[in-house]
Amino acid sequence: MDAITLEDFYKSASGRLVPEGIGKEIGHFNVFNVGDIVAQYRIKPFMPYNRRNYYKISFICGRNRAEYADKTVEIDTYALLFASPRVPYKWHALDENQGGFFCIFTDEFLAKGKSGVIIDDLPIFSPGGFPVFMIDDVQAKEIEAIFTKMHTELAGHYAFKYDLLRNYIMELIHYGQKLQPDTGLYTANTSSARIVSLFIELLERQFPIESPHQKLSLRTAKDYSDRLALHVNHLNKVLKESTGKTTTDFIKNRITQEAKILLKQTDWNISEIAYALGFEEVAHFSNFFKKQTSLSPIGFRS
Repeated sequence: MDAITLEDFYKSASGRLVPEGIGKEIGHFNVFNVGDIVAQYRIKPFMPYNRRNYYKISFICGRNRAEYADKTVEIDTYALLFASPRVPYKWHALDENQGGFFCIFTDEFLAKGKSGVIIDDLPIFSPGGFPVFMIDDVQAKEIEAIFTKMHTELAGHYAFKYDLLRNYIMELIHYGQKLQPDTGLYTANTSSARIVSLFIELLERQFPIESPHQKLSLRTAKDYSDRLALHVNHLNKVLKESTGKTTTDFIKNRITQEAKILLKQTDWNISEIAYALGFEEVAHFSNFFKKQTSLSPIGFRS
């Protein structure tokens, strides 16, 4: 299962190779005006369903649809979207009247800055997130102003422009994080919160499944509690009290999410997907998937 690379992105967007002089030596960054792309290349924006190996922040103007493995988002006017390599999605423009901006960048680009930001530690890109935010006219003007400054700065010759561009990226990230529910951003600094964080991090580290020969190694609550050096009952109690979900709930939900991604995104047969997700028998996987989704794997794929 190959991810869409930066080279793939540029070829699909404009038929060009990755342009020179936009920061590849310090990680990659670029910013685009959607209206210019539509006018110049006479295309209606579309992105195929896949993972990408870069991050993307989009200011969306116009009717669009974002399709994830298990949900669809309809956008009527304005939205702010954050995309990471962890979560594949498909993008459809629903009419010709499209505007806005988007920027793409790699994790190295932010990490090269003085603050050394680790992007996957940021709440907006945390596992299980769903970062598409509908915004009003006032918010749209504020966000457009940030992207306009990005666009102008990138074309300029200021010696420290990439430091400034990192600041603009962080401004957009913080803008999005403020649009999230408070409970998702301000977790109490307790031992319980630390355990929850470590568990989620360990769970997400098992994914994505990138080959039918790769097999999920941690599948049960005890697998995770052993790796975290905790009693399984204690781990379950902390998760239940902090999140309302049990350890098994988290594991099942994440395996189901990955199963949906593999069924939609790959041409692996059901047996290969079952094996990669740790099921010894196809029937066990089919029963599990149907219990979680009310559909058979074949039914979901079709």
